[in-house]
Amino acid sequence: MTTAKIVGTEAGDARITWHEAEQARLVLALGHGAGGGIEARDLRAIAAVLPEHGVTVALVEQPWRVAGKKVAPAPKTLDVGWRGVWPALAAPGLPVVSGGRSAGARVACRTATELGAAAVLALGFPLHPPGRPEKSRAEELLGAGVPTLVVQGGNDPFGKPAEFPDGAYELVEVPGGDHGFAVPKRAEIGQERAVTIITDAVLAWTVALG
Repeated sequence: MTTAKIVGTEAGDARITWHEAEQARLVLALGHGAGGGIEARDLRAIAAVLPEHGVTVALVEQPWRVAGKKVAPAPKTLDVGWRGVWPALAAPGLPVVSGGRSAGARVACRTATELGAAAVLALGFPLHPPGRPEKSRAEELLGAGVPTLVVQGGNDPFGKPAEFPDGAYELVEVPGGDHGFAVPKRAEIGQERAVTIITDAVLAWTVALG
């Protein structure tokens, strides 16, 4: 069952689209990136697959996106929006995995310990701006403080898997994938397989969380 709910926050109205599992064992909350919304291929795929396996997926649209703005606000404002929706995410009384893609992954990492997240799922973590490896955001990832899974495109200009530092997190590579997990037509895997790698990895990880 899919339902949507507007939630007021100090940053404005956010929207949660719930993809509910019949007998849920946890909630997986996913925020979007700074350049798009919850229609991203990885978010849609996870929301389509995981509810069949006991995971309720909550896709969260930040207030700036709900308001129709085209440019995301500063990271601190994104954190305010995420904090504002957290009580609604925790309302079912289940463990909540905090996650998102790109900027949404950064938000999840920065706020995980504070909010009591059970774990963090980082999809396409933007380790650094394209071409600027010296501007590393590794501290955010390493500071999550909870079990963390990173799913990263093998050709992501925001950070290829080999660029990630050692740390207490798991990393799954999508071969040839870019920041949005799109793969070239002549890649070693097709687009459908790329999406399956993502959903299989996330599903297996959530099962291992218990």
